[in-house]
Amino acid sequence: MAAPSLRPLLILVVSLLVACSPLEIGVGAGAATGVAAAQERGLVTTAKDTAISIQIQELWFRTDHEMFGKLSTSVSEGRALITGKVQDPEMRVEAIKLAWQVDGIKEVINEIEIVNAGSMIDSARDFWITTQLRGLITFDKDVHSINYSIDTVNGTVYLMGIARSQAELDRVTNHARNLAYVKRVVSYVRVIT
Repeated sequence: MAAPSLRPLLILVVSLLVACSPLEIGVGAGAATGVAAAQERGLVTTAKDTAISIQIQELWFRTDHEMFGKLSTSVSEGRALITGKVQDPEMRVEAIKLAWQVDGIKEVINEIEIVNAGSMIDSARDFWITTQLRGLITFDKDVHSINYSIDTVNGTVYLMGIARSQAELDRVTNHARNLAYVKRVVSYVRVIT
């Protein structure tokens, strides 16, 4: 039997594979392995981070479907960045408390904003910023884009991951700052040298 910390990941993988043909399963598994291997953090750490993220989201879902729908998490090397917008301060506290319950968590970064009801325009703008930035860094030959997660909330761009150098991180940050509607850029990226 799988270790308890990997059980949600295995359930997700099995449920996704049920609807796939053997060829699709092989291609999907190969692609996922290739993506994980290309990241600076490696296969084992990527798998652990994915399991942590799934467990956090599972706890949110079990506790409050609204919490699950309004929040997101990016996990890198056991560090969980929690972002999103909620109206209830108690939901913010509960979401962070739940994240700390997951095995393997080393740090929880709370970037949940307490706001009045946001508009669909704001959400669409945030999605557009994230999409534009992902495209810019994907096609920038000096950036290893696979190492970065991007989340945008109310015009604030949150970066998480691993940069191969300070110059690379500066390029990513500058790409973000130069996009329309970006108010600020917050980086939780670790630079390796």
